[in-house]
Amino acid sequence: MGRTTIQFIVLWVVLVLVQAIFSKIMLFDVATPIVFIYLLLRLPIGLSYNIGFTVAFITGLTIDMYNNTQGMNALSSLLISSIRTKVFYTFVTRDDETVHIIPSIKSVGTGNYLKYAGSLTFIYCLLVFFIQAFTFHNVPLTLMRIVCSFALSLVLIYAIDSLVNTRREKR
Repeated sequence: MGRTTIQFIVLWVVLVLVQAIFSKIMLFDVATPIVFIYLLLRLPIGLSYNIGFTVAFITGLTIDMYNNTQGMNALSSLLISSIRTKVFYTFVTRDDETVHIIPSIKSVGTGNYLKYAGSLTFIYCLLVFFIQAFTFHNVPLTLMRIVCSFALSLVLIYAIDSLVNTRREKR
């Protein structure tokens, strides 16, 4: 196993444990922090779809087991994994250097990274909260949960990426 693989495994364990704690937190009854998708955003762009789908499914299913949510995180994680390459190349110019890039603030810049992470985080929140509500009865509350959870999650993902990159730069 390479050094990068071990770092991803450690990051996976830490993010899943943090998400297990954060899943019990709902700020003002509208905002739930979702940080485990940072791992899915961080996977190398050139990674095969099979490995990406496997990581996404196992990660989502693990969160579903902690939260007792019957697969909605696994479904949302698989959707994010299936579209992340296309979303990445929507904001970053495709060339030989970006084939095996690991998306981060340092590698693609703050603006491009926030657009990439923001798009995928919003899609994830949209899918999870509409599956959770499973009705159009209280649409304003569902939309408020989507927007507030998206904003909180994006701020936390930005902070995690800043911490991970700062730690690696000091070595």
